Amino acid sequence: MTPGSYDALLLMSFGGPEKPDDVVPFLENVTRGRGIPRERLAEVGEHYFAFGGRSPINDQNKALLAALRGELDRRGIALPVYWGNRNWEPYLVDVLRQAHADGARRVLMLATSAYASYSGCRQYREDVARALTALAAEGITLEVDKLRHFFNHPGFVDANTDAVVDAVEALTGRVGDAGPLHVAFVTHSIPDAMAEVSGPDGHAYERQHEDVAAVVAARAAERTGRRLEHSLVYCSRSGPPTQPWLEPDVNDHLAALKEQGVAGAVLAPIGFVSDHMEVRYDLDTEAAQTAADLGLPTERAGTAGVHEAFVAGLVDLVAERFAVEAGGGPRRATTGSLPASHDVCPVGCCRNLRAPETPAACGEDWVPPQPTTPTGAPLP
Repeated sequence: MTPGSYDALLLMSFGGPEKPDDVVPFLENVTRGRGIPRERLAEVGEHYFAFGGRSPINDQNKALLAALRGELDRRGIALPVYWGNRNWEPYLVDVLRQAHADGARRVLMLATSAYASYSGCRQYREDVARALTALAAEGITLEVDKLRHFFNHPGFVDANTDAVVDAVEALTGRVGDAGPLHVAFVTHSIPDAMAEVSGPDGHAYERQHEDVAAVVAARAAERTGRRLEHSLVYCSRSGPPTQPWLEPDVNDHLAALKEQGVAGAVLAPIGFVSDHMEVRYDLDTEAAQTAADLGLPTERAGTAGVHEAFVAGLVDLVAERFAVEAGGGPRRATTGSLPASHDVCPVGCCRNLRAPETPAACGEDWVPPQPTTPTGAPLP
């Protein structure tokens, strides 16, 4: 099977340092334009230095890249797969340049972020716009489209359900029937103001997570035979104390659960696709220490990673988009109470509150740049 609507699939991710000397330059890329002193970046970098100065995200992306290629090959879909990052090598603009050199003219992007928000969607689209503008100045023309958000696709939900079931069973083996168990679904906190404008109508970030959490908790309770209370909590807050961010923080929530007398808690990082730094440090290090200090038994559920259902689901989304581009009306597989997300982001979706006029690709209001000659003149 050879798709006719796209020439390549782009796995686009956040990026991360490969060695200690990369850490501060990487953080400078992440925080560019915010005026954060280098000394403060060095403090934040201690999280990375605790893991040898190397982020786990790159190896995880390589594993996902290989899994996607394997699933595409298994289905006979002849589609090259590339990997590009927003904040570290391989940089997006370089990867798109290579894809063009290899013959690609129309690229389908898969962002490693399941939910709607500025930092999880529009910021990726802004980076694509910058890359396409830079390439146009070199006379290179590419079209990039984005796959819909996959938070409620069955593959992602099934992978997270399996992980929670495994964690509940492991925790039950430790605490028995000593009392109720609680599942704390964890995601990255964002500023309240960003949450208010997430999605086309606002507050999509919280609603999408809550929907996934409800489905996974119900399915895990049915499969384990345990009554499971659940909640949505947050980690990785990085803003100033005066700026409101989504709460409760996972560490505060663990303390509250201890006071409520739960027998144990599962930490389920449904906001993250793989076990990168926010999971390894914020949950496996900080939250684990908090739980130990409280004397509260916990188990950390796995992330979707390269779970077979998740990888298959991502390729299902690619096939779905092929069918849409061919003029068909494919069934848009979903779970939970929310509909399938849009293929093209509406005007004003996940607004950039700092710089609202910043162009973003893959949206209804995106105007592709015109290629120019080296002198800056438009190509004939």
